[in-house]
Amino acid sequence: MLDFLTQSLLWWHWIILGLIILTLEIFTGTFIMLGIGLSAIFVGIIDVLYPISLETELIVWMFLSILSILIWFKYMKDQTTETSGQSNYSLDTLGVVMEEIIINGRGKVRFDTPVLGNSIWHATAKENLEKDSRIQIVTVKGQLIEVASI
Repeated sequence: MLDFLTQSLLWWHWIILGLIILTLEIFTGTFIMLGIGLSAIFVGIIDVLYPISLETELIVWMFLSILSILIWFKYMKDQTTETSGQSNYSLDTLGVVMEEIIINGRGKVRFDTPVLGNSIWHATAKENLEKDSRIQIVTVKGQLIEVASI
């Protein structure tokens, strides 16, 4: 069987295989088969320029296919960040004191953007904070947020 494939598999077979895989990619939309199809076309082009054995063609095709998949997962990831839900705060989130906070006491603050799904929080501070002063998050401790003036 291997002898039959070695003698009858020509360069244009690889190109046709690559085009078929690229056509199948149109129906899946995953872009995984895009690299596999392009790898097959590239093996066909290599076989035209430098005739190589079937085993070498298969190794080159597998290597290029795996390389294209690795590149796809490394560089083509979705870089968008979701800003809704329960984890949309950062330590640079700013807000305003609504009720005065004394040292290690409690008060209320309102944040410019929701923190963990809520804009108004009970907060504590390691300093006295007057009403309407600007603050930022130091840390989140369960249902209590520690803030500091900016």
